[in-house]
Amino acid sequence: MSTYDTRESGPSRSGTAAVDETGGGAAVAARPAVWAPPQATFEAATALPDQDEFAVLFYDSRRARRLVTAVEIVSPANKDRPDSRELFVARCAALVQQRVSVAIVDLVTTRHFNLYDELLELLELSDPALTPGPSGIYAVSCRWTHSGEPIGPDGWRFRAWNHPLQVGQPLPELPLWLTDDFAVPLELEASYEETCRGLRQA
Repeated sequence: MSTYDTRESGPSRSGTAAVDETGGGAAVAARPAVWAPPQATFEAATALPDQDEFAVLFYDSRRARRLVTAVEIVSPANKDRPDSRELFVARCAALVQQRVSVAIVDLVTTRHFNLYDELLELLELSDPALTPGPSGIYAVSCRWTHSGEPIGPDGWRFRAWNHPLQVGQPLPELPLWLTDDFAVPLELEASYEETCRGLRQA
């Protein structure tokens, strides 16, 4: 399982964002204009829950940086046993609880568990799009945000951008939120094609 994190470092409103890639393979494209993310596929008014954390995060206090987004690439080992799935889901829940924008990309076809569905179950939420049965492969971006309106428990809302995947079809574009109102696109198809080109040249 590879994890990439984008750290807040003053993204310009021209669409260019600073990105830390600690493993390669995921690309966030810079664009000449501010990117407008699509509407969330799922949204619910809910309070921020108290959850145990299963991750150790380090912060650069000298530069006042904080983790703002994370991309989790699911591996077969994340889905092969109940305790592995619980650990993965708990880590994602802990990040979302800290208002980190979390994207989950699951291309594992040998295990049909949907970790996004299990994340919602842990958060006591339910996405109607996942019935009667969630897809085994998918890409989703989710976050907690404050609506600024008196909706739900203290105005907090959980939003998700869920895309069921099909083998042979192009990968979607996911929003990565760097601030409450500024997102950049995670272009999964472009990243995949660039990775394939790099492997052919190696």
